[in-house]
Amino acid sequence: MDLLRRNRRLRQNPAIRALVRETSLTPDDFLTPLFVVEGKGIKEEIPSMPGYFRLSLDNLRKEATELWDLGLKAVLLFVKVPDALKDNTGKEALNPEGLMQRAIQTVKDACPQMLVMTDVALDPFSSYGHDGIAHRGQILNDATVEVLCAMSVSHAQAGADMVAPSDMMDGRILGIRQALDSEGFENTGIMSYSAKYASAFYGPFRDALDSAPSSSEDAPTDKKSYQMDPGNRREAFLETAADIEEGADIVMVKPGLCYLDIVRDLREAFDVPIAVYQVSGEYAMLKAAADRGWLDHDSVMLEQLTAIKRAGADLIASYFAKEVAGLLRG
Repeated sequence: MDLLRRNRRLRQNPAIRALVRETSLTPDDFLTPLFVVEGKGIKEEIPSMPGYFRLSLDNLRKEATELWDLGLKAVLLFVKVPDALKDNTGKEALNPEGLMQRAIQTVKDACPQMLVMTDVALDPFSSYGHDGIAHRGQILNDATVEVLCAMSVSHAQAGADMVAPSDMMDGRILGIRQALDSEGFENTGIMSYSAKYASAFYGPFRDALDSAPSSSEDAPTDKKSYQMDPGNRREAFLETAADIEEGADIVMVKPGLCYLDIVRDLREAFDVPIAVYQVSGEYAMLKAAADRGWLDHDSVMLEQLTAIKRAGADLIASYFAKEVAGLLRG
């Protein structure tokens, strides 16, 4: 064959493949989600998320230091709230001595330069497991936004660098931005879950925080009235455009692999940083398949994460973050 162009010349060995690789992963790409519980000396493995743990504050301190030493510079905090502190209004979320507030302070004490992001939604605090206030089978939008605003200010007062509203209430980004600014927290950022779908991939996460929605006359049985329909694509643009207009600094698509077309759409449409949440179900599926010898864990993990970044993500929230950082260190 008389070929002038042979594309395989650039694939012949690891050195040339590395030189021409278009998408590479680094620890700077990752947010590390962390689950926090009350108590001391607790490092409790989550059954549906093998290798991932709920941590008491003393172990949270250790974990934050380990992550920093691996080059991971940002954490996203979630708390598991005792049932006795849950109600329909999320009152405990506003407790200045609450678990989230103490978790923020713990990470900042351990690693002052660590970027601390916090989950802002009512589901960990809700007796119904919903992201907002339930009333007569509905989730109240505006009343919920009021609580989310106060919750965000409380997190900022505790030392959070960014708040991450995951609730999908309408208008909450504008409300939170105004609330933060009015309290002197103009530099506290907002990472909005802008395109959060009503996905079936969230099960292990809800196990981790005991936050699955419950059946009740006062609350819907699922979150489909506020999270996005998986069949919708154009709606993601509308949601994201609204959040940017209202003051979001970073926008997010959640989940990851099933929504890479959405990531690409948003990347082409907007110039703001885009985050992707590789969710608990995505993590659990790979762990289960690798445990059975059906897939090579590390190779598939890196391939999935590379695909998310290649689609247009600037940062990835992933339960694999610590494992990836260890692999990249070598």
